[in-house]
Amino acid sequence: MGFPESLPSRPSESAGRLLLGATPLGQPADASKRLVEALSTADVVAAEDTRRVRNLAQSLGVRIGGRVTSLFDQNEAARVPALVEEIAAGATVLVVSDAGMPLINDPGYRMVTACIAAGQLVSCLPGPSAVTTALAVSGLPSDRFCFEGFAPRKQSARRAWLAGLAAEPRTCVFFESPRRLAECLHDAVAELGGERRVVVCRELTKLHEEIVRGSLAELAQWAGDNVLGEITVVLAGAVPTTDLPSLVAEVNVFVVDGLRVKDACARVVDAHPGAPSRRELYDAVLRARAGGQEHSDVGNQPG
Repeated sequence: MGFPESLPSRPSESAGRLLLGATPLGQPADASKRLVEALSTADVVAAEDTRRVRNLAQSLGVRIGGRVTSLFDQNEAARVPALVEEIAAGATVLVVSDAGMPLINDPGYRMVTACIAAGQLVSCLPGPSAVTTALAVSGLPSDRFCFEGFAPRKQSARRAWLAGLAAEPRTCVFFESPRRLAECLHDAVAELGGERRVVVCRELTKLHEEIVRGSLAELAQWAGDNVLGEITVVLAGAVPTTDLPSLVAEVNVFVVDGLRVKDACARVVDAHPGAPSRRELYDAVLRARAGGQEHSDVGNQPG
């Protein structure tokens, strides 16, 4: 049986390829050796800001060997077809954003999908990312997380977006403008409560790096003092709340349907993150049954 037609074809046999290069967040020394090599050897360097990539190359002591062209949100769609043609003709095109990994809230997605559709090779030179760097230093759970890009600019949209995170159990990472940070955190207090834990990372890896941890209420007040620099916010996930009587009621429904109490408890606990242990729920079911029986017996005693 052959592969479905919707699967992309294998990369063409040309020597051309698309390279995605992660650039330093602030310290040029964080650039990988592979990125340094790619800057000097790529036929085309497509950069979010051509001045910044030239400054980076100068800081690294690298001479960019190929043509430098801009590739940002407003011109990416127009630039992609010609760049894909160059790759098909054998060119190596290096795509870099201003800082961190391309595509992660930065240009490059259209370029990648166009190359895949054309059967051209796409590879990545891994390196810095503000998302994972902030998550790592936050001290919040990192085994499961979500990334939300930039918080919405308008307050009504931002409040709706925050309300959507009210029950999100995963740690959430997002970007915010320093000008809107205080407003965003005050809105978060209104929608999520002031006690939710949050970490604001400012100027990650740079000379004036600052990591501030606390509750939403505390950091909303702190952010009112004209915070400057690149901002990444790490928000703790919602702590699941469990109503033990409701869980006991769910167990009883499964028992009526024919499950053993032990098996019903296991099913209910598995369906509710943050629920008590199976043993605790089992004991609560037995206590509820015993209490119900006592009330029943009292009601049946002669007056």
